Amino acid sequence: MSKPLSCSWSGVFPAATTQFDQGLQVDLPATQRVQQALLQDGVHGLVLMGTVGEGNSLSAEEKRAVLKGAVEVSAGKAPVIVGVSEFTTATAANFARDAESLGATGLMVLPAMVYVPTPAELEYHFRTVAAATGLPIMLYNNPPSYRVNIDMSTLKRLADVANIVAIKESAADSRRFTDLINEFGERFVLFAGLDDVAFEGLVLGAKGWVSGLTNAFPAESLWLYEALRKGDLDRARALYRWFMPLLHLDAGHDLVQSIKLAEQIMGRGSERVRPPRLPLSGERRAKVIAMIERARDTRP
Repeated sequence: MSKPLSCSWSGVFPAATTQFDQGLQVDLPATQRVQQALLQDGVHGLVLMGTVGEGNSLSAEEKRAVLKGAVEVSAGKAPVIVGVSEFTTATAANFARDAESLGATGLMVLPAMVYVPTPAELEYHFRTVAAATGLPIMLYNNPPSYRVNIDMSTLKRLADVANIVAIKESAADSRRFTDLINEFGERFVLFAGLDDVAFEGLVLGAKGWVSGLTNAFPAESLWLYEALRKGDLDRARALYRWFMPLLHLDAGHDLVQSIKLAEQIMGRGSERVRPPRLPLSGERRAKVIAMIERARDTRP
């Protein structure tokens, strides 16, 4: 294995939302306010335009504008990692180059959208995007959502790519964290990517947590992370048990709508989403509101 780039990423990195106005155009000032509030709350970095950030619902120009705005807000005080989620390898590599020029700290690279690749095609995609930039890269493994699993053999072949430094692991099976560490040691910095396996991932060796519900409950997310970092398992378990009903929302098909509804209820943003997503309605909406309000009213 080649020596990877140094990677100091750790802590709670909210998967920040992209805010829309009433006409469902990107509201850059509102998006920057969301980012600024999270940084003021003490999060350790921002992840932009992944699943929760609705990256696949944004035009090329909008993506670049949102990134530019986040770099302005962070002012170099916290990492800004931007999702690279495109339909083709060429457009992904092009966005990676532009993201570097716009001041991104790092990239969170997904498999190409829609098409389900062979292992060789998956490796080619990641290698090509990595070669287009000098930025450190976090690979995003989310088999439930994207129908692609970055298997151990593919990761082993990619271990010689110096700027692939981290993995956001969103497989539902927490055994994957131990398998990755057993296979690669400290070659890749691991991040928990599903909110409802964050405790397990952090206990098993993940250095950080890319979180959806942190958008609505940043203080509590940070408390959980710090309790685990300090080895205070009693406090961490109590926090996790309180948080778990909401954390399950991050694993649902309507996670974006649920997280943005939580943001709205907590006075941190708007629930507006771009179609084909629609705001929650009916029984599902009532159930999620009740969960959010219960969590709000019983915060530890």
